[in-house]
Amino acid sequence: MDLLLWRHAEAVDGLPDSTRELTERGIRQAHKVAEWLESRRPKKLRVLVSPTTRTRQTASAFTKDFEIVPALAPGHDISGILAACGWPGGGGSVLVVGHQPELGRLAALLLSGQEADWTIKKGALWWFSNRVREDETQTVLRAVMPADLV
Repeated sequence: MDLLLWRHAEAVDGLPDSTRELTERGIRQAHKVAEWLESRRPKKLRVLVSPTTRTRQTASAFTKDFEIVPALAPGHDISGILAACGWPGGGGSVLVVGHQPELGRLAALLLSGQEADWTIKKGALWWFSNRVREDETQTVLRAVMPADLV
């Protein structure tokens, strides 16, 4: 299974938090990462998106075909993200467009076995794969693509 974590691109400050839109820079970030991802897109990729405006705008730079998942909204714990995407046994490929600190905590869990406050930069994409080798389940970090390096 492949799990791609994409933090929303740069957004304007303000309230309410759920309706914050991408800045011009954020729109450019989202399109750059979307272009990079499109050329490497896994087959049958499910795209799950937080209900906030900025995550929907980030995902829209890549595809209009996505599911809005309330469990991906800010303030939810990472067990909801894992349940929504079916990691690690769900098979296929899932792209999650979400928020800090949840995506950073999930990345830490996948790589170290425990939650920690890791930071994923705005607009960055982290790509994980799950595999079994010699009866051992392994998580592999396939790519980290910050928007400013695309």
